Amino acid sequence: MIRKLNEADREDLMELVGKNPAINLYIIGDVENFGFEQDFMELWGESDSVDGPLKAVILRFYGSYLPYSEGPFDAEGFAELLRRNKNAEMISGSLEVVRTLSKWLSIRQEKEMLFAELTEMNGEIRTAASAPVPIQKATTQDVDAICTLTDVISEFTSSPEDARKTLHKTLESGTGRTYFVEQNGEVIATASTAAENSRSAMIVAVATHPEYRGQKLASRVVAQLCADILAEGKSLCLFYNNPQAGLIYKKLGFRDIDKWSMTYLHKENQLTGAGI
Repeated sequence: MIRKLNEADREDLMELVGKNPAINLYIIGDVENFGFEQDFMELWGESDSVDGPLKAVILRFYGSYLPYSEGPFDAEGFAELLRRNKNAEMISGSLEVVRTLSKWLSIRQEKEMLFAELTEMNGEIRTAASAPVPIQKATTQDVDAICTLTDVISEFTSSPEDARKTLHKTLESGTGRTYFVEQNGEVIATASTAAENSRSAMIVAVATHPEYRGQKLASRVVAQLCADILAEGKSLCLFYNNPQAGLIYKKLGFRDIDKWSMTYLHKENQLTGAGI
């Protein structure tokens, strides 16, 4: 059976997702930071009975959904939850779980990436982090300057307005942090975290201005970010599909642990009941 979760389910939920905290950092972080009673966020869980332990869970955060299960789950039932929401846009998560769910939906596009984790600082990170580059920690006052850089990076698909809203909310809520390098009043390299929680954080939005590439600026920003978070006793995660970027991350100590999918939905899911 599938039911909506609430605060009374926190312990059971954390027991399930805590078995794989790296893959579940978004679920863990969102529950720790926002709880259960939010308009923009809901969680449902599957169990064999009302009082039985949770065997699968799916998080809605605005129009994005993130499922997790360690084994077979009611993919058809989870898909029905998405079809009820006219604003459902995307499913993300472990590739195997997302593909199981997406079989019951009409899919517009799938983006597959490698998922990597960093749990221990190594010499490469120490060397890069200690390099004499003036790295600053952003506040909400730096949002526009940072997004002025990310606006020109073709790999970033968010609209300028959405990017600014997201970064501002992340910094304001403390669910992430951003480090950057500035030259002549212009941000030329940056890296951020998202979904920070008591156990881990996700590295996101790594960028260098095209005119300043080849100087290892982004590598040094990421290294400093990693060093500071590891010093807090947390691990770091990221996903990537660029082989060159993968080499850089692995030099810092990241290792691939899974494959990640970002799967975008057709709007017809709400109209046709695709897959049933």
